Amino acid sequence: MDRRGAHVPAPGLPAHDGDQPGERPERHAGPDPDGAVGQPNVPVKMLDELTELDRRIIVALQHDGRASWRAIAEMVGGTVATVTRRGQQLLSSGVARIAVLPALGSEGPVDAFLVRINCAPGTQLQVAEELVGHPDVRFITLVTGGYDLIAELVVHGGSTHYPQIIQQLQSIRGVERWRSDLIMHVYKVSYDWSRQLFASTMKLPESAAESLAQVDAGVCDPSHFDDQDRAILTALRDDGRLTFKSVADGLGMNESSVRRRFERMRQLGCMDTLTLVPASALGMGAETLLTVNVAPGQLEAVAQALRAYPAVRYLAATLDQNSLFCEVITPSTEDLYSFITSSLSTLEGVLGWNAAMELLFLKRGFVETPWWRAQVGLPARRGASTATA
Repeated sequence: MDRRGAHVPAPGLPAHDGDQPGERPERHAGPDPDGAVGQPNVPVKMLDELTELDRRIIVALQHDGRASWRAIAEMVGGTVATVTRRGQQLLSSGVARIAVLPALGSEGPVDAFLVRINCAPGTQLQVAEELVGHPDVRFITLVTGGYDLIAELVVHGGSTHYPQIIQQLQSIRGVERWRSDLIMHVYKVSYDWSRQLFASTMKLPESAAESLAQVDAGVCDPSHFDDQDRAILTALRDDGRLTFKSVADGLGMNESSVRRRFERMRQLGCMDTLTLVPASALGMGAETLLTVNVAPGQLEAVAQALRAYPAVRYLAATLDQNSLFCEVITPSTEDLYSFITSSLSTLEGVLGWNAAMELLFLKRGFVETPWWRAQVGLPARRGASTATA
């Protein structure tokens, strides 16, 4: 992408009280005519001016996006009043976004495909924006290297439905080449990747890292849900910190029933609480996607070894070439170099790898990131709210 000269960025919610998440003046960004929910356009300058306390609050929110401000204050070592004020500003400005989503498999069997795309010169952002709006695209990022875009496409009902979807997506103006690969097994998805920054100085429960980082296939299925469960998760998709009372009032339900249903879904592993934040805002300057080629018979051993590294946010086995697809987040290119030379390259069974630096993340976990448009000088989506807490 960079070789073609396209414009890319340089690397790099309601007022809460001290006890309950989501208690702020009700502000719902209504859908625009195309069905997209509005969101703030994050000033790039604000990402460069976060304080140490801001970063600690973000790390705590990644640990538990629905934790009370009082609990977050205990994690970060600040006063409840200050943490509440700073946390509300981070959320209302769009620096961080909390979303609660059904886990994969909650609507029946799915197949996921890793998609690598080449675009006509100068069309990368236009193609990416089209893909962001597609409900089956789980993540998409602009990258360096041999491809322009890398995305994950989730196909419901089995891979036989894939041709119908790609016929539509491959016809997007600007798409020149489309390579897809089946994701056979996911070993790790860490929503808590930033804890490596402050693990020794913050009061983050150790047990959470393991539960958030490991993936147990088949934990959730449609039988775990009814219409009220799904309505609760829908209400929490765009503002994952809404109080149970707000959700209950909006749905005409009892607050205790909403709380009980939410906790049951969480215990069953039927939902994910996702805290979106640009890694560069936390001083993590190197987000890298690696395709690791592994010797036959060594795939499982290499995967288990890579899964243990805190810098590895995502790890999955793909069908093509007996390979592992891995996302690594490190503070700098020097740290990336150290990981590659001292860790990855020393693992028995690793034959080599291809790598791409992530330049701009547009969507993660089916949720559009609030900052990408500002980073490339695009206006906010129609219907975006400018309200602040």
